Amino acid sequence: MRPARALIDLEALRHNYRLARELSGAKALAVIKADAYGHGAVHCAQALEPEADGFAVACIEEALELRAAGIKAPVLLLEGFFEAAELELIVEHDFWCVVHSLWQLEAIEQASLRKPLTVWLKLDSGMHRVGLHPKDYQAGYQRLLASGKVAKIVLMSHFARADELNCNTSNDQVAVFEAARQGLVAEVSLRNSPAVLGWPNIPSDWVRPGIMLYGATPFEEEQTEASRLQPVMTLESKVISVRELPAGEAVGYGARFVTQRPSRIGVVAMGYADGYPRLAPTGTPVMVAGQRSQLLGRVSMDMLCIDLTDVPQAGLGSTVELWGKNVLASDVALKAGTIPYQIFCNLRRVPMLYSGR
Repeated sequence: MRPARALIDLEALRHNYRLARELSGAKALAVIKADAYGHGAVHCAQALEPEADGFAVACIEEALELRAAGIKAPVLLLEGFFEAAELELIVEHDFWCVVHSLWQLEAIEQASLRKPLTVWLKLDSGMHRVGLHPKDYQAGYQRLLASGKVAKIVLMSHFARADELNCNTSNDQVAVFEAARQGLVAEVSLRNSPAVLGWPNIPSDWVRPGIMLYGATPFEEEQTEASRLQPVMTLESKVISVRELPAGEAVGYGARFVTQRPSRIGVVAMGYADGYPRLAPTGTPVMVAGQRSQLLGRVSMDMLCIDLTDVPQAGLGSTVELWGKNVLASDVALKAGTIPYQIFCNLRRVPMLYSGR
């Protein structure tokens, strides 16, 4: 059996959720969209449900998967509904729903609903992706109340640059939000993972931890609270071949790496078809036989090469950690010119083994 696998530590997941609650002093929706950022949404929801205030997903398909698995906690649809016909399912399964566009508001006004909705009314405070324009926000709130089809409204927005700790844009967005919601009596949700970790003074009755749940920092630099996160996923495989090469020999496709000295090269059963980033360069860290080493040459579809020259205890069958508790996913992502969100979400073909249930 191919040795590539992802080990998912559910106790670390719970630790990170509790940290979000501790740092914010607020209720927390665990964001498990995109199959819990590649960690398995149902397993993660089952592990968190006894203590989570609720969950957040991108769309109704993801929410229905949770209900089918027996998850009874509140589930927020972060993109709301894509057509008015979904409102019937939203009511049937008691989902919470973001309203970010006037057409969604109008669809609720025109719908015949068996019971009122819980709506999270989203403001575009400066990210300019989705959300009501500030000039429409007060009227949108009043229209939802007047419709008689909404039981509760939570006011929300989303930060564009909270992962940049020296950037004032988040405070500017808060100012826009506060002006738009003046006089409205409702709970507020502003803080995502970087805001929970790095912006403690931003008010938020509800927080929405996403990437931090999975133990990866949203910041490119070191940050005190992010250092308390525990990695949830360990991606590992084994050395399946060892080559002894003299100096001057090319390794892998395109001869991107040429040995500078007599070298021991380990071939690992892991490649971009598994989700390991193809653009990870020579020097990307790995852990082999308990010692830190590095990737060599270009990543292939099913294999990659690592340096065993200074790891004499490593050889055929040695375990290799591609990312996890010793090699941080954020470090791998930075080397590959991407972000940990993407490398987690790109994971596929690799069996997942869960612990800490």
